[in-house]
Amino acid sequence: MSKIMSQVTNVQPANQISLGMILLKARTFIALILLVAIFSFLTPTFMSANSLILIAKHVALYALLGIGMTLVIISGGIDLSVGSIVGLAGMIAGGLIHEGLRLPMFGVTIYFNVGIVMLFALLIGTGVGAINGLLITRFNVAPFIATLGTMYAARGFALIRSNGETFPNLVGNANLGNEGFPILGAGNVLGIPISIWLMILVGIAMAYLLKKTPWGWHIFAVGGNEKAAKLSGIRIDRVKMLVYMISGFCAALVGLIVSSQLVAAHPATGNSWEMNAIAAAVLGGTSMAGGIGTIGGTLIGAFVIGVLSDGMVMIGVSEFWQMVIKGLVIVVAVIVDQFQRNMENKLALERKNG
Repeated sequence: MSKIMSQVTNVQPANQISLGMILLKARTFIALILLVAIFSFLTPTFMSANSLILIAKHVALYALLGIGMTLVIISGGIDLSVGSIVGLAGMIAGGLIHEGLRLPMFGVTIYFNVGIVMLFALLIGTGVGAINGLLITRFNVAPFIATLGTMYAARGFALIRSNGETFPNLVGNANLGNEGFPILGAGNVLGIPISIWLMILVGIAMAYLLKKTPWGWHIFAVGGNEKAAKLSGIRIDRVKMLVYMISGFCAALVGLIVSSQLVAAHPATGNSWEMNAIAAAVLGGTSMAGGIGTIGGTLIGAFVIGVLSDGMVMIGVSEFWQMVIKGLVIVVAVIVDQFQRNMENKLALERKNG
């Protein structure tokens, strides 16, 4: 009888711990459901079709930034430059559409079609990511410092591009062959905005990269234990270059989408958006210590940030308090993530000891 009672008392705490772990792992999805329920109660228009489309468009921006950030954080780094790349890419595209590429030495101005314009902007964003990678791998600059520096540099170049002014009315000119830029932000396919399709496509591609390719395994290995990864033959520098270039590409893509939606480019676009990217990744279960994270989790985290941001705007929360709340969300997410890791380590140790 005492043996049976002992088994029961041992099973009950384990079941409680298992339930707790399930709730911890599903915390972001639970938070999303609660936020939707709260804002639906506080504002009747929250669940209207127009509101949902607007929220989805904002989520797509946070998700694209968060996907790139997730890869960087999994590899053990951080990228503070993504917000500035958003602004820089928009200004590059806006400048090429609005005033073309001026060649004073030849006395001519070249105008490119929209496809080439967007390619230029994406290459610029990817290039900034490559610079981040080089600073970190070749010059051993800490990721925080390297990307902090490029954050300021990219924002500075965005301001220099137009002397701090906006490139307005980016509809193009039929005679110059550069029409069509607003379609990226305003167009839709099968009734779904193009930006959401881009989020889905990039999300699927990056999830495949992480889970189904050697590159993905290498990213996890580098973030989990860089020394062990190096000893196993993984080319660490190449892995880090890859993730920072992808992050820069995703940020540039967001810059193009935002400029297309506004039909204008402003150098301050994307200011502090790196915080939204980090929040989406961390809320989705990506560990700031590296080695752990999923693209699916980041997408859910982006929905939480999008719903929280738009919901607070709808109920009239001031912009200052929005910043406070987002900051607290990031801190709480990191604390909960650390608690979950400690619980998992504890359970693993208990199983090992029998």
